[in-house]
Amino acid sequence: MNPVTAFTIIMLIWVISDYVSKKTKSLISSLLVASIIFLVGFKTNIFPEDLLTSSSLLALGQTVVGFIIVHIGTMISLDELKKQWKTVVIGVAAVLGIVAFLFLIGSFFLDQNFVIAAIGAISGGTISVIIVQDAALASGLMLVAVFPVLIAAFQGLIGFPLTSLILRKEANRLKGEYRAGTLQVVKAEEHHEEGKTILPKALQTTAGTLFVVGVVVVLAAYVNNITDGVLNKFVVALLLGILLRAFGVFKPNILSGIDAYGLMMLAILIIIFGPLATSSVDDLIALIGPLCIAFAIGVTGSVAFSAVMGKILGYSLSMSIAIGLTTLYGFPGTMILSQEAARSVGENEQEIAAIEGQILPKMIIAGFSTVTITSVIITSILAELIH
Repeated sequence: MNPVTAFTIIMLIWVISDYVSKKTKSLISSLLVASIIFLVGFKTNIFPEDLLTSSSLLALGQTVVGFIIVHIGTMISLDELKKQWKTVVIGVAAVLGIVAFLFLIGSFFLDQNFVIAAIGAISGGTISVIIVQDAALASGLMLVAVFPVLIAAFQGLIGFPLTSLILRKEANRLKGEYRAGTLQVVKAEEHHEEGKTILPKALQTTAGTLFVVGVVVVLAAYVNNITDGVLNKFVVALLLGILLRAFGVFKPNILSGIDAYGLMMLAILIIIFGPLATSSVDDLIALIGPLCIAFAIGVTGSVAFSAVMGKILGYSLSMSIAIGLTTLYGFPGTMILSQEAARSVGENEQEIAAIEGQILPKMIIAGFSTVTITSVIITSILAELIH
């Protein structure tokens, strides 16, 4: 297919996907809409099989995925993680619950490769899906590569309604405490952190930023190679991003604001749709059962472990479960759901602010601790077992 035509078609698909997502307040995720459009397009031959490769976005995505991971690392504040350490521990427990339940129970119903794929997708986001896909495609396991795409597409559809109900319960509990005068009011902080960096101005331009981030990605790949993959390049890139922000080398959200960021994000999302082009309809139908099993077992594990850990650390049951469910969507869903819960329950601005001040910081950090950090680390380890 003509590259310009392919590129334009994909942009149209994302316009439609984003529109539906915004209209449904992310209940229907853009990934789900895009997955359906790509799936229907490929299986009806409306889209040629080489649509993604012809657009050049697939190659771009594979090139810049490391850049995005470093960027994600610079989104994480070590100070905030320290303040919300209990939330971090509950989030880690939730991911471990997914791992434990899917391995111990899921293995009775699913092949090990599908178990690992499910762990990566249910506990994480795009990066975890890409890690699983890379391992699966390297072993020629096309269905295993498709499986996490389907999970990722339906995550929000399951996670958003569940979390919304649970957070409203938590909000009602907090409202009761607020009215009784027993709630410690904490203002929801709006972080306007200055983008401070020790890098010279020449390295803060679009080209300069891409250069320094590229150096970090190359270093991460080098560490991966000299350790024979024991230290996964994605994990190293994430950790370097966190540390370089902490030491003031990189500013927070380092890629935000540069001219190429939006296109880079679109490109890495395109990667996960690649296997859909060559999968048969029968194969996809065969994955419906495993998909339901994976969700049922994985989400149960997340809820169970987060509830127990929350009880140990003194969190309410509803808050603990909500933290665990952030594995299904991450940011910005964590922010949107927190604000909606506060607004739906609070009856005046003071109540809304008091409720939001309790819920929002926990949910934001929870998303980072589950999707961004723990899932990437665990998935990179387990992906080595795919064969």
